[in-house]
Amino acid sequence: MWKTTKTLLCGIMLAGLALTAANAQDKAKVYLITMDQMDQHWANVDVGAKKAVAEAGTIDYTWLAPDIKDDAKQIEIVNNAVAAGAKVIVVAANGPTAISAALKEADAAGVKIVYVDSPADFPAVATFTTNNKAAGKSGGEEMLKALKAKGIESGKIGIVNVNSATQSVVDREAGFRSAFEGTKFEILPTQYSEGDVARSRDIAANYITDGVVGIFGTNEGTTTGVGNAIQEDGNKIIGVGFDNSDSIRNLIKGGSLIAAVTQNPEAMGYLGLKCAADVLAGGYKGETVVDTGVNLVTKDKL
Repeated sequence: MWKTTKTLLCGIMLAGLALTAANAQDKAKVYLITMDQMDQHWANVDVGAKKAVAEAGTIDYTWLAPDIKDDAKQIEIVNNAVAAGAKVIVVAANGPTAISAALKEADAAGVKIVYVDSPADFPAVATFTTNNKAAGKSGGEEMLKALKAKGIESGKIGIVNVNSATQSVVDREAGFRSAFEGTKFEILPTQYSEGDVARSRDIAANYITDGVVGIFGTNEGTTTGVGNAIQEDGNKIIGVGFDNSDSIRNLIKGGSLIAAVTQNPEAMGYLGLKCAADVLAGGYKGETVVDTGVNLVTKDKL
């Protein structure tokens, strides 16, 4: 009797394992590939993506990214995802031109492409991103308002950007600069840090030595570095940045930054993976470019 029971139990367990394996094989592989995994911004994109994955129930989901912003490393990850059997790749392009050839090869292999945050120079099913020029302009307007409140009508302003290739941050800088058109302020040549906090802090410290009245950071890493430099200088100049993290919020709370333009990364991830689920189900029928919106975080809005 015991032997018979054991045999039945073993049979049930094996059947269960086989069913689990079959279910896993039924799920389509979808990869989220971001610029890096350093910034809290990308972790929040992943949070939103996982919500959509849980709702769909048909996706075998993986988040991959280089340890630092690097075109070659991101391209390698795209190629590896295709080799691993990806059906959809949801990507935030570090260099829009650099990654395009890899995405073209992925598309030729039957992989569908969806963009979040930063599109590449290659057609995709849809793009879920911030209107970065408008967002950058709102940051510039906030700085201009703060400068005028202090009675400052002219002076030099520095910009710490990630690089000159990533379209999202290029657009933010363009929008920021546009806010100062027709004023007496001088926007200095942009300095680049690849989003590294320590390098951004050093660049901002040099700007402060040069006598600037304000500094703008274009992403999480640059903004944190800018805020750190202003804090070390005694919060004497106006700092405005981009993105949302615990560090940035603390810098705003302490007065080292007056504001940060914050995106909706969870919405990007959620909508990107919802789009992927629709693609797998037969086709995405929504808008091809979706503005996921921004908010302005100031000390009174923490």
